[in-house]
Amino acid sequence: MDWLTDNAWLGWLGVALVLAAIEAATVDFVFLMFAGGALAGAVAAALGAPFFLQVVVAVVAAMLLLLVVRPMLRDRFMDSVTDHHIGAAGLVGREAWVLQAVTETDGRVKLAGETWSARLAEGGAAAGPGDQVRVIAIHGATAIVVPLPDPSTTPTT
Repeated sequence: MDWLTDNAWLGWLGVALVLAAIEAATVDFVFLMFAGGALAGAVAAALGAPFFLQVVVAVVAAMLLLLVVRPMLRDRFMDSVTDHHIGAAGLVGREAWVLQAVTETDGRVKLAGETWSARLAEGGAAAGPGDQVRVIAIHGATAIVVPLPDPSTTPTT
């Protein structure tokens, strides 16, 4: 027991390693902040602070890390966007070429190199073959589109 009291910094270092290993499994940056607090406790122990002060230093350091550093790390490394726009959802907003006249009930467009069934959004003007349209939604296997203005008729500013 005397060895542990004389080398308390090694105990804190062991705690920090265990917490870092738990962090490797959870990847949430919480246990990493606790490990940082344990390292601060190890520094306090190495400088000869009494055990009570070591605990206070470890807790304060961990709380500061949790409140200041963790939010920055989480924002930097964690993907908070849940919709990655893959599959059909990734086609929304893209432009397509009309292959077969698109009306409010039927039509075909060339979208991302594939032929899709399409229909106009409510209140849209019909689009003929060769016209360009923008996909505003995907419903099942049907692209909901709106016609794009003809670049030759749009005024330039």
